[in-house]
Amino acid sequence: MTDARTRRPTLLAVFAHPDDEAFSVGGTLTHYARRGVRVVVACATRGEAGKITVPGMTVDDLGAQREQELRDACRALEIEEPVFLGFHDSGRFERTRHDDPLALMNASVLDVEARVRDVIAQLEPDVLVTFDPHGGYGHIDHLQIHRATTAAYFSSGHLPGGGPQRLYYTALTAAAAQGLSRMGQDLDPQLYGVSEGTVAVRMDVRAYAGNKKAALAAHGTQMGEQSLMGRMSAEERQAMEAQMLGVEHFSLGGTRTALPAFPLRGLFEGLEGLETLDA
Repeated sequence: MTDARTRRPTLLAVFAHPDDEAFSVGGTLTHYARRGVRVVVACATRGEAGKITVPGMTVDDLGAQREQELRDACRALEIEEPVFLGFHDSGRFERTRHDDPLALMNASVLDVEARVRDVIAQLEPDVLVTFDPHGGYGHIDHLQIHRATTAAYFSSGHLPGGGPQRLYYTALTAAAAQGLSRMGQDLDPQLYGVSEGTVAVRMDVRAYAGNKKAALAAHGTQMGEQSLMGRMSAEERQAMEAQMLGVEHFSLGGTRTALPAFPLRGLFEGLEGLETLDA
């Protein structure tokens, strides 16, 4: 890896489906992109088994449609073109693809890890971000990507550059989990939400609310009247947006450097040569 003081700092976010990036980390991605960081989303699937939430909409190739939606969302977030790992969306409920050998839930986690590690070797990120250990709300594809990306963080330490210096997980606070539970997601806040002391970074993303809204809107097949947000009352939606568009939370999955403080001011604090990113 080139010396961090002379090369462009890089953040790699690894998720399972198009739209995962917009909900949990969209504001943070824009924040760092505007500070000169190279920001890339690696997406394991093209969301082929997603549910179209717009009544009456028909799509000939949902994977191609959602791939384009992710590209549009990345432009809205002011970040680079996404990278696709080539697996298939496993789906949920009646859409579950039990017999698809390329469905992420059927793939060997070691194979997924190898794909993620290849992207790490290519991009040489300083910071790696992925799902928390509960996969946000327990989706099997989210859990697979959490496991594979965590493994890739550790195994990438053997790469010539030593791998990413930090690994962060998206963190759902207990209060946020309780809010989602009230809005139709059956989440136990004490299971899916983390304690306040577990949060390593709180990113104030209010300045990027417009980018995040535009990124969410870009995922048109997923944001229709039949989506979770589409079914919310005006009051529920306002509460959800206030939470999503205000602060994004991260817990610490791993570090190869000493921490200057806890909690941290940002994802790059304490990384040699990159201190000004979170000054």
